Amino acid sequence: MEIKSKNIESHRERQQSTSTFGKFNEHPGYRRMFAPNKLTIGIFLPIKFYKGQMDDLKDQAKIVEMIDQLNFASIWVRDVPLFDPNFGDAGQVFDPFVYLAYLAARTKNVSLATGSAIFTLRHPMDLAKSASSIDVLSGGRLILGIASGDRAIEFPAYGVDANHRDVRFRDTVEFFRNLIQHQRPSIQSSLGQVKGVEMLPRPATGDIPLIVTGSSQQSVGWIAENSDGWLTYPGATADSSGPHRLSEKIDSWRKKIPDELFKPHMTNEWIDLVEDPDYPRTPIRGGFILRTGRKGLIELLKEWQAVGVNHAALGIQFSSRPPADVIQELAEEVLPLFPSHAGPNPLHTKW
Repeated sequence: MEIKSKNIESHRERQQSTSTFGKFNEHPGYRRMFAPNKLTIGIFLPIKFYKGQMDDLKDQAKIVEMIDQLNFASIWVRDVPLFDPNFGDAGQVFDPFVYLAYLAARTKNVSLATGSAIFTLRHPMDLAKSASSIDVLSGGRLILGIASGDRAIEFPAYGVDANHRDVRFRDTVEFFRNLIQHQRPSIQSSLGQVKGVEMLPRPATGDIPLIVTGSSQQSVGWIAENSDGWLTYPGATADSSGPHRLSEKIDSWRKKIPDELFKPHMTNEWIDLVEDPDYPRTPIRGGFILRTGRKGLIELLKEWQAVGVNHAALGIQFSSRPPADVIQELAEEVLPLFPSHAGPNPLHTKW
């Protein structure tokens, strides 16, 4: 009777898991990062801000290995095709897909996320090929944050009309999904035609989560229906007013999600984590960076979790302390309060 009872309970747990996570129930990257009413922590790259010399990025992969070994939920890379001196930010410099493939070979468990791939500037076939390749090579660890782009200099460089990026974004999402979800898709699109062929490799678990960033020129209703999650800016982080406004945004979005499905919400913040644990949450550089001790950071993360944020991506590139010291303190003092989730192990990676 006891064995039968345990089997029934195990069956119920599997049913509940499938109901909650849907098509990503077996996706290792998704399950590590997301669960209802819980928040996990990831790290946004670069670890150090690019200041004109590639030496600024030396040993970054060693820090990523450390992040993986200390059981953070994710690492995030950005898609910055051109360095605009007027903008002043080159991200992690390397192409996001190439760099994620490199980091996939250097890590074992950490989820690999883009924040975010510019879907208006890249063709969906190239996006699908790169994304599926990384997903398979990493054993199903890819989370694809996507965006419509906000750097004016990039659109004429690609020959793309920025005024119509809303339509191109939607068309790219539809084209991309058809390619990776169907074995021999039939596609008639303004971006191209496909018939009688197959895109290889197929994603490790059959699909790749698409996380829309900001509005991406779309309505909240469209994001609720067509995304697999939503990444938004946090607003003010020095006090509870920002999380309160964020709560309203998340609630409005979740009310529009069909069939009350669980879809995760994410946010991010650049932090300067100081040694004094009691240092108050203080905005610097016009509020672009939050300087704080760990107690203030924990308080902020708890406020985010309470309003429905499921994942926080923290950037430490503006930190006044050595990156390894910041990562170690986060792992010892903060991460235990917001642990990464147990879920399916990464799949076969011995290619």
